Amino acid sequence: MSVFNKVVLYTDTDGRAKFRDETVALSEGTPAAQLSPLMSSGGYQLRQSPVGFRSAFHCTGAPQWLFVLQGQMEIGLQDGSSRVFGPGEHFYSADTLPAGAVFDPTRHGHWSQQVGDEPLVTLFVRG
Repeated sequence: MSVFNKVVLYTDTDGRAKFRDETVALSEGTPAAQLSPLMSSGGYQLRQSPVGFRSAFHCTGAPQWLFVLQGQMEIGLQDGSSRVFGPGEHFYSADTLPAGAVFDPTRHGHWSQQVGDEPLVTLFVRG
């Protein structure tokens, strides 16, 4: 059985955002068109960010898939690491603020920025 590689941005037990890799089984469909089980969603949004865009540290409001349609997006973590995602790449953003916590921009969340010389176009699909 084939699998889909799922990059997950999540909040660890220490309250800090981290990345991990998971797999989703492609257990349905046919050998020529392998599918995952149907997943529910709560709507989607498209976003365009201009050249030079960079956010402050923030947490994801609600878990959601993020797919890069055009340009490049860099996601930075509190530990100084970052990952760049290009067209056709994705991650599942689930680094929500821990229950009962008050947002602290020196501890919680991630930042994002447009990279390169073309605007960033992304698709957000709520989980």
